[in-house]
Amino acid sequence: MKFLLVFDFDHTIVDENSDTWIVKCAPEKKLPHGLRSSYQPGHWTEYMGRIFAYLGDNGVKEDEMKRTMTTIPFAAGMVDLLGFIGENKELFDCIIVSDSNTVFIDWILKAADFRKVFDEVFTNPAAFNSAGHLTVQNFHAHQCAECPKNLCKRKVLKEFLDKRSERGVNYTQIVYIGDGGNDLCPVTFLKKADIAMPRQGYTLEKKISQLARDLCPVECSVLVWSSATDIMSYLKQLIKE
Repeated sequence: MKFLLVFDFDHTIVDENSDTWIVKCAPEKKLPHGLRSSYQPGHWTEYMGRIFAYLGDNGVKEDEMKRTMTTIPFAAGMVDLLGFIGENKELFDCIIVSDSNTVFIDWILKAADFRKVFDEVFTNPAAFNSAGHLTVQNFHAHQCAECPKNLCKRKVLKEFLDKRSERGVNYTQIVYIGDGGNDLCPVTFLKKADIAMPRQGYTLEKKISQLARDLCPVECSVLVWSSATDIMSYLKQLIKE
């Protein structure tokens, strides 16, 4: 009996958006208007690439970025939840599927000593180039019309499950924990035995509610959380059963 926990990162594990948190490193802690207004829907990764180039051009170095990123707060109750999962790894496989990037997530998890809680992290690959500037790439290409062009979380989840299945691992239940609009696509992939846990008051909860009102509800169960202690209570109940 094994459960798969799938986490989003921004506004789920951490209580902020890691991509906007980095703006604290910018001169006067803000971006020039031209850069701020250059975002085009569905092209967030390219937008962040321009922000990283701007920071690099303004002399912001890796160590300063790292110091800033490791001050990002975790969501309420999340530190206890990740500690609990870490103590029960024989029951839980745990992955992150995020539109952030490998550098930020790695810094934040390692600083808090949570890297070992997660079996895999699926996010946009990032690295520092020879000039010392952070660069970021799209995670993959996909055909999904619902998702931003760099990442379809449903595709990531499906491919992960297929690989696990090839190794003989099938999960009793998938628990999907997220907050954003891009978490809806993987939630619609979940089956009756699975559970979606949208964060209260955020886009994912609103979109799931809208589907129910439109009489095409998601197939899985839905349990809303406001603190990660709500998630921990559910997991404790799950492993008792």
